[in-house]
Amino acid sequence: MQLIRLFFLTISAVFVLAAVAFLPQNLCFESGSTYTFYCGTSSADCKTVTVHNFAAAQKLCLKNVCGESTDYENFDLDSFLESIDGKVVFEEEFSDGVNYYCTADLPYSVNVNNQKINLHIAVKGNAARVASPIIFGGY
Repeated sequence: MQLIRLFFLTISAVFVLAAVAFLPQNLCFESGSTYTFYCGTSSADCKTVTVHNFAAAQKLCLKNVCGESTDYENFDLDSFLESIDGKVVFEEEFSDGVNYYCTADLPYSVNVNNQKINLHIAVKGNAARVASPIIFGGY
């Protein structure tokens, strides 16, 4: 009986350690100040779920995740793009910042201006919101 209990305790510990090791890899980005999931089948029915902690664990509880975003302070565009092997396809200036539409090795994508885009970065001053495929709901 004791041996069976020890076996299940060991299996449980291995499972917890594996979850801790692999859960962060399920997110598109390293979590910033908040992490938002876009859930639905298209932008028309998109629901946003924003979390402050344990984003990877929260993602496991969501259905139809069709995108993700996070906010960063003191954002360095070049370093960020290098870290995810991203490339700017085109950019748009807006009143107080710049939108960068990019490609990177990310799981979600949309067609913008007849181009496949899977990374959208909105930079305002030193802060930014990054999203895959695009930022839904504005920034």
